[in-house]
Amino acid sequence: MTRDLPPLPAIRVFDAAARHGSFTAAADDLGMTQAAVSYQIKILEERVGAPLFERYARGVGLTKVGRKLNQRSSAALDILADAYADAKGAHAGTLSISVIPTFATNFLAQRLGQFQLDNPDIAVRMEISEALVDFASSDVDIAVRGGYGAWDGLVSQLILPTVFTPMLSPDLLEKAGMLGTPRDLLELPILSQGDPWWQLWLSMVGISDRVSSTPSARSMGPQVVEAGAAVAGHGVAMLTPAFFQSELDRGALIQPFDQVGDDGSGYWLVYPESRRNAVKIKKFRSWIEKETASFR
Repeated sequence: MTRDLPPLPAIRVFDAAARHGSFTAAADDLGMTQAAVSYQIKILEERVGAPLFERYARGVGLTKVGRKLNQRSSAALDILADAYADAKGAHAGTLSISVIPTFATNFLAQRLGQFQLDNPDIAVRMEISEALVDFASSDVDIAVRGGYGAWDGLVSQLILPTVFTPMLSPDLLEKAGMLGTPRDLLELPILSQGDPWWQLWLSMVGISDRVSSTPSARSMGPQVVEAGAAVAGHGVAMLTPAFFQSELDRGALIQPFDQVGDDGSGYWLVYPESRRNAVKIKKFRSWIEKETASFR
């Protein structure tokens, strides 16, 4: 069967222009002249039979037809690139991961060395950020995100449920005396008083009292920051046990009660659907599934 394919050089130029929103930037990216970029776009528009870009004074934007074509042609280029890399034996290269802070520092960093030992042909580059990475405009291969697993155009795989429970330092516990019931926690300084996890956990253990909150103490940010304050004895923190197992093991933090809360969210491995079969992504996905299995 003969495929009715567009000219691939024009698709490559179209992809670059769509990513950059500029013919000039696409030309710089591809090592072409702007005139050559415009010519390739013109060829493609003539083949399609409709404009693919709207021209503006400071760049270009995709038309409705252009957006539809870009969504699928970009995915097709990803698949082609992966197939080409596999054919060359280039399973290796760099695996670029975007990871939210606490998961990166208190979970992944402690285990990533084993992945490198198991896969010496793959170099890992980890970018720590709370921002949602745009896979279309970056070189990030996969990301770890917190939430409920619904991101358009991406495969979302739950790797770690978000559970939480109060923790505090042994020094603070000693000053407080015996904690007989969860209600006794309310007599201690509470870190991140505005954190909704507190009310969820208290409700779960049958306490209707609300944590008093002041605007200046609503949140300390990532869990790793709050845990640092708890270790220093500044208050009780609501934390995810999986991230602070070493602190619990060595006694820097204490989990006074067994009950853990769950708000239905979790930490997810996400990547574009078109990259599902990329060898380096498959290897990392298989490895992290095993590393997090006991927590699921």
